[in-house]
Formats: sequence, structure tokens, C-alpha cells
Amino acid sequence: MTSLELRQKFLEFFASKGHKVIPSASLVPANDPTVLFTTAGMHPLVPYLLGEEHHAGKRLVSAQKCIRTGDIEEVGDDTHLTFFEMLGNWSLGDYFKSEAIGWSYEFLTDKNWLGLPTAKLAVTCFADDKDASQDNESAELWQSLGIPKERIAFLGKADNWWGPAGLTGPCGPDTEMFYWTGSEPAPMVFDPADKRWFEIWNDVFMQYNKTAEGKYEPLQQKNVDTGMGLERTLVALNGLKSVYETDIFSPILDRIHHLSGKNYLDYPKEFRIIADHIKAAVFIIIDGVVPSNLGRGYVLRRLIRRAVRYGKRIGFPSHFTALIAEAVIDIYKNIYPELDNNRDLIVEELVVEEMKFDRTINRGQAEFDKKYRIITQWESDKKPSSDTGWVLPGYVAFDLFSTYGFPIELTVEMAREKGMSVDIKGFAKEMTKHQELSRTASAGTFKGGLAI
Repeated sequence: MTSLELRQKFLEFFASKGHKVIPSASLVPANDPTVLFTTAGMHPLVPYLLGEEHHAGKRLVSAQKCIRTGDIEEVGDDTHLTFFEMLGNWSLGDYFKSEAIGWSYEFLTDKNWLGLPTAKLAVTCFADDKDASQDNESAELWQSLGIPKERIAFLGKADNWWGPAGLTGPCGPDTEMFYWTGSEPAPMVFDPADKRWFEIWNDVFMQYNKTAEGKYEPLQQKNVDTGMGLERTLVALNGLKSVYETDIFSPILDRIHHLSGKNYLDYPKEFRIIADHIKAAVFIIIDGVVPSNLGRGYVLRRLIRRAVRYGKRIGFPSHFTALIAEAVIDIYKNIYPELDNNRDLIVEELVVEEMKFDRTINRGQAEFDKKYRIITQWESDKKPSSDTGWVLPGYVAFDLFSTYGFPIELTVEMAREKGMSVDIKGFAKEMTKHQELSRTASAGTFKGGLAI
């Protein structure tokens, strides 16, 4: 199944159940100042989950663009992505558990839709804690549809509770669906710790609002919020090993191969990080963000510069990010026409940022290597600067940041590759000192108006 087919089937199925198809919202949240990017399909719908009336009605379905940066160090493995699409359907105070679970089962198993065998499905439900009781109702609904009791596990809030998207807002227990990806028949008893059980969908029952004080207060209306990761589900449906084998990544990897002359199998981590980061950068740029040293712009700058650094590892010449971005645009231009309509803008932002980084990275890398040699060139009877190994001082990390434009995360990554750690507290201290000096300087001026 292709990405286009899965996306379209999901939207068509829920449209047939009375849901209005709504377009993806911007990656820049319009109603949540506590987060930088839209992280889930429900994120743009928070006001409506809290009771505001939506112009399209009480039943909605969409394919939502999402950015998550909390797992950026994991990008390069089989499943973690910075940009992804979340397929989701919502009930805004309309239907609840019975319909949501019934339709999830139908979409997964009916031959007109995904046609997955029940014998390869398992689910988890919420176990009770101090904030909410155990979700026996969902478990009973799954059993009535044909999921054996042995294939249902109860897990706590760390696993089976979703939200809020920010620090506060709507949230609740969820039930998650898993698909067996092992080569042998699925075991009768479901073990959520077995990685061959692959999570493909979850239904969240948004019954609560988390307050700023950390309390969970019942919502006036009970909502349903579901989320199916497009890329992850394609992996399960097609028997693939990673999200990078899907049709929304393979053309990008092919472009990297042709431009670099290197083989994917020889440099899988580098290829994956470059593909992921440039794809995320393309979508962030199209939603109005430009590279900078603050907030969303800092995230964008970090993604581009990290992609450039991994590109240099495999011998890329300068100005390659825009060429790879062209492949991203071609994959998505029929789904998101704004990418093709603003192709020149995307290319320009990438070229400018890569040129800026090119001017600094070689000097910064040389400075880092010099500091590394100084730190490690001890006499044979000397020990490393800490019990756990060599440590790059905080003032050195700050100098790389302030003089060479190296994000602290990049310095940490470079140090880790050489078996070193970084004095993060020392870096933070230097940063605070710098900010205080900056504030003092901006507060005083010469008579001519020049800053001190």
C-alpha cells in the first residue's frame, strides 16, 4: 500500500461515517503558546475539544502535519522522525468509546479498507491510577469484536494516557492497537514489551482537562481523538523494517545516493538524518519560519546545520540541501500544493543558511579539534579530567557557540563521537554571564547614541 492510498482510505472511511474532512493546520500552533510546533492532530483542535463550536461540525477527520523534536537524537533508527503525518478522526462531544472502537476495528480488518487479520491484532487499555479508573469498558468492547482477552493488556499513564499537547489542556486515557510483524504466527498472549508487536493506532478518550496546577478536571463534553502515524503504519502494512523504506522516503534517499555517489547501506545513519532533517526543514519553512537563534527559527537552523554536517561526512560538496529539498517537494506537491508554489522560497532559505554555515563550520571544526587535542594531550600518568572520561569545558562550548555559530547540541554530538562529554552547567553559566553583559550594555549609551 502506498502513502497516497493509506491517506486517502483513512479520509474516505471516516467521511463515510459522517466526518468532515478538514485540511492540515499549520505547523506553527495558532492557539498554544506553550509549544513551538504542532505535535499531534488534535493540537489545532484544542479550543473545540474544550467546547468551542467548530464550523465543520462535531465529526472531523484529517491528515495533519506534525513536528516533534524531543527525540531528535533517536532520528536515524527505524522509527523516529522529526516530521510526520498523523491521520486522525475526532468526535467533539458526539460519539464516544463504542463507535470509536467499532470503527477502528472495521477500518483495520474490513477487506474494503485495510483488511488486516484479527489474529495479528492486540490492544492495550488504561490501568487505574489516582486520577482515573481502569478502562474496563474499552476492553469489553474489544472482546465483543473478537479480540481475545489474552490479547488485551492494561498499562498505566506512561503508556496509555495521551495529552495534553502543551503544558495544559484536554487529555485522557487511550486504547492502543498493535500489529504483529514477526515472521512466525503471533503468540496467543500479548506481551507489549515484545517489539514485534508494532503500535499502529490509538483512540484517546478525552474526558479531562489538565490545569496549570496539574489537576485533572472532567471536561463538560466527552471527546474522541484518534491518531494513526502514516509512516509507521505503512511499515507494518507492507512488512518493511523501517520508515525509510516507504515511498515517502525512498526517492529522497535515491537523490542523496546520486548526488553523493555513496551507497545507503554503507552510510544508513547519515542518509536517514539528512533525509529526515531536510524534509522537516522544508515543511517548517513553508509555514513561515526562517532560520534564527531563537525559538522555532533555532530549531530550523539546527536541523539544516545538522543535515549539512552529516552531508559533509559522506563527502557532499557545498549547497546540496536545496537539491535534496527538490525531491521532498516532488513527493508531496500533489498533497501540499503550497510546496510547489513556493519552491523558490524554500530553495533560497536553504541555500542562504547552508552558505552561512559553510563559512563557519570548517573554522569551528578546526577549533574543536584543536581544543580536543589540548585536553587529551596529557602525560601518560595523568588521568582524564573526570571519572567518566574527558570533558570539554563549558567556556569552550560557549566559544564555539558565540564565535562559530555551533549550537550546543552540535558540540555535544561532536564530543560524544570522540568519547567526550561537555560541561553543560559551565556552558549555561557562560551563557547567563553573556546575557547579563548584553542587558547591561543595551541599558547604557554614549551621548552620541552608540551602545556601550
